[in-house]
Amino acid sequence: MSASSATSAMRPAAAPSGAALGTLPSGTAALRSPGWTGERVVARPVQTEPCSDAGAWARVRSAIRAETGDRMFETWLAPLRLVATAGDSVALSAPSPFLADWVAQHFADKLRQHWQIARPGTRQVTLSVVASDLPAENAVDSTVASGVAGMVAVAAPAAPLSAPVEHRYSFDNFIVGKSNELAYNASQAVAEPGPLGFNPLFLHGTTGLGKTHLMHAIGNAFLARQPDAKVAYLSAEKFMVEFLAALRAKDTIAFKQRLRSVDLLMIDDVQFIAGKESTQEEFFHTMNEIISAGKRLVITADRSPQNLEGIQERILSRMAWGLVADINPADYELRLNILHAKLAGMPQGIAVPDEVIEFLARKITANVRELEGALNRVIAYAALVNRPVTLEFTRETLADLLRAHEKKLTIDDIQRKVAEHYHLKLSDMMSARRAREVARPRQVAMYLAKKLTPRSLPEIGRRFGNRDHTTVMHAVKRIEELRAADRELDSDVMQLTRLLDA
Repeated sequence: MSASSATSAMRPAAAPSGAALGTLPSGTAALRSPGWTGERVVARPVQTEPCSDAGAWARVRSAIRAETGDRMFETWLAPLRLVATAGDSVALSAPSPFLADWVAQHFADKLRQHWQIARPGTRQVTLSVVASDLPAENAVDSTVASGVAGMVAVAAPAAPLSAPVEHRYSFDNFIVGKSNELAYNASQAVAEPGPLGFNPLFLHGTTGLGKTHLMHAIGNAFLARQPDAKVAYLSAEKFMVEFLAALRAKDTIAFKQRLRSVDLLMIDDVQFIAGKESTQEEFFHTMNEIISAGKRLVITADRSPQNLEGIQERILSRMAWGLVADINPADYELRLNILHAKLAGMPQGIAVPDEVIEFLARKITANVRELEGALNRVIAYAALVNRPVTLEFTRETLADLLRAHEKKLTIDDIQRKVAEHYHLKLSDMMSARRAREVARPRQVAMYLAKKLTPRSLPEIGRRFGNRDHTTVMHAVKRIEELRAADRELDSDVMQLTRLLDA
């Protein structure tokens, strides 16, 4: 079946009463609910027992989640439901026309391909829209349904609005340092029962610093202490998508009720509603309702409220009214602690030397997520190629990542640092003096210039008092020999390398 026909088969266009929506499998029809004037269609085949392909549907969902990632899956694909399977066809349903149309445009081929793997013989996958807000007594049009064998139109339960809180994130496995201490303590306070001295809690920081980890940790701790509480976690993007779907379906009342009935509401990456006026209007009223009712609200963004652009002033004021806690990039000490904690939680088998941990902590400074990913990559590569983890292996494995992070180290930087280390004048690096206390440090500086910069031998020679390139070659060879025999010199070179890397 061609990609175009698969997409067409899944498109949830409105159909006349009793007509197929797109191309429906045998025994399935799409019906309009009585009195419905919008585009929503409701349909479900009558079955005497649960669908026998529930296991296949679970495998399809799992495979697509792995390909698309948790956020994309929870926003667009988690609300889909398996309606029926018949012959070579599979029928799915979506809770709103907006979501169904988006899925049909972006995931038609992927859904069909995974169904063909999980249920061999499947040739088409269709998607209908199932009403979720109509009273049960109004969900059946007996006049229309009577002409369709085995068909009853019913209202499906509302799809979950929020993504589940992830249990792998907790306060216990969040590594605390000076850069995130305030955010950590404030998050713990939100999770504690009893009066709270601030509301909302606004966490901000660049990507990969732990904002989402803290939100899930809050949700887990809150539920552990109050098991019957209602907790909702969703991204600002999903808030917007669900709200727009409710607007199109004329179902905003149910949307408001579902969101405002929770005890703890957490909205991630609020910067994504910038410039979305109707979404901001609903977001503002949701904030007010939650705070006024004494419920708890946690919001995150990539910058402070004062620096958010395209957000209504009254929303910014409301967010700043609570506690604003920033999460700064981790310092060297915190990065070291994070790596050691990550390593402690891994299966035993591959040893990672301290010098590799220190190297990663010095070089990968952008965010914690990238730092942990670099460690995972080194260990995984070492296991795959059956090699020990060494500093050289780490440099080789992370070459592309290190290049992206590498600041431009200059020969001037090296000369300055070496002169400082050996208590010499910077001019001694370029002078003609041959005294051992000057010549040896100069050779060390040449050696480091060759190892740590992309400069050629002639260029390095010119920067050291117009020396010949053969002098640089001799210096590099001499320092390599001495490092093997002179422990003190080797220690000097290693220390200088660490300082220059940092």
